[in-house]
Amino acid sequence: MKKITFYKKLFLFVVPVVLSGCALNGSNNQQQQFDTITVVENLVIDENSVPIFPKKAALTTDTARRFSIDLPKRCEVNWNNQNIISVVPEEKIEIVRLGVGDTLPDLKVSDYEFKNLSVKSALDKLLEGTYISVVEDEGLVETVSGSVSNGNLTDTVELISKMGRVYYSYDEENSEIHLSHRAKWMIKMPKNESIIMALLDAMYGADVRNLLVDWQDKTLVFEGNYQTEREVAKIISDISSKKYMLAWDIDVYRVYPRTDNPIIWMNLLPAFGENNIKMSIPGVVGRALVVSPEINTKTLQEFLAQQANVVLISQGTFVIPNGWQSRFDIGQCSKEDRLETDLIIGATGKYGDYGGRDKIDAKIVLRTSQGELSSFNIPSSIGDNYVIIGIPTHSFVTTPETLISPFAELVVFMSPKIISIVDANDEQLDQGQLVGDALRDFLNDVE
Repeated sequence: MKKITFYKKLFLFVVPVVLSGCALNGSNNQQQQFDTITVVENLVIDENSVPIFPKKAALTTDTARRFSIDLPKRCEVNWNNQNIISVVPEEKIEIVRLGVGDTLPDLKVSDYEFKNLSVKSALDKLLEGTYISVVEDEGLVETVSGSVSNGNLTDTVELISKMGRVYYSYDEENSEIHLSHRAKWMIKMPKNESIIMALLDAMYGADVRNLLVDWQDKTLVFEGNYQTEREVAKIISDISSKKYMLAWDIDVYRVYPRTDNPIIWMNLLPAFGENNIKMSIPGVVGRALVVSPEINTKTLQEFLAQQANVVLISQGTFVIPNGWQSRFDIGQCSKEDRLETDLIIGATGKYGDYGGRDKIDAKIVLRTSQGELSSFNIPSSIGDNYVIIGIPTHSFVTTPETLISPFAELVVFMSPKIISIVDANDEQLDQGQLVGDALRDFLNDVE
């Protein structure tokens, strides 16, 4: 039995070997086939190779950097439902400093003088004989001089800190007063999004950065020094006291002529009539036209389509308090990365008396990271639109050569609006947006 078992096992082992040998001989009789391989820098690359990418620096990706909750509010314009005047209720805006620490002890101060001392030295002298110490969280060089005849510790520390343009916070557990040039604040914003956007855009225009906005509870947190605090306080004061805010809805186009000829802009006159082209303002580069409501985004695109291909690059809106300045970053609201997305449209505007007439007196500035490209001083009436023409696309080309036609140009359409801020009990709030007879009555009142 054992021998029989052995032979069976031997037979089973030999057969596969013979069969595999036959298969091998059969394949040798066929034409041999080889995969094509490529050798690049000592690396073998074939269809099964895994792509190899160069290492990237530890930087935020472009799409993550562009993420912003307010973009849907900022980068969409409803051109089919335009209201040149809107009415919003007046609301209180409050600013509160964060990180002030604990309350200082209730100690009395009398007949205290200090002269040409640093803030720390002045406070050290004030606190002699107490258990409270003073800590500088950063180097402070300002000197202060003054006197306190009678008061308490909190008022005296506040006075000395303000004189030295520093901020203090008290740590009761360690009995320490900490001094710093910088502080953090929270702004309790109104509910109306137009006013919120005006506040944000004015702060952007004042170059206040690192804004943290909670759109749910309508608060904004920022940090800075005394100069930042003064700028923001002035913005809040102006928004609270102004009767008007200005807003611009914007379309930005790249225009490709269909022939080797530039856009014939003089054709606007026969196309729309001389009465609809109210003003022509030349700039260092380009020209700004003040036009009637007859020329809007739809009619302008129809006119351009007769001579060129029109591509919408960016669209959006921004709001500023009356008399302030702000900016619209084309790249922030661009449809995709393009040469022109480096462009910023800055605006300073005021609505009110202009030579005995109520007008919007605006200055529009076009600038890139390389500096100012052009600017236009534009006085206009309520209802007028702006069309900025003649900005060559080659203004944004940074390479010696390009495939872009030398006749391609940037066209900016801007529609200014007035936001009227009224008392919460004002009857105009029932209208909300002034159109039709209500708008005509309003315009008659301000003329």
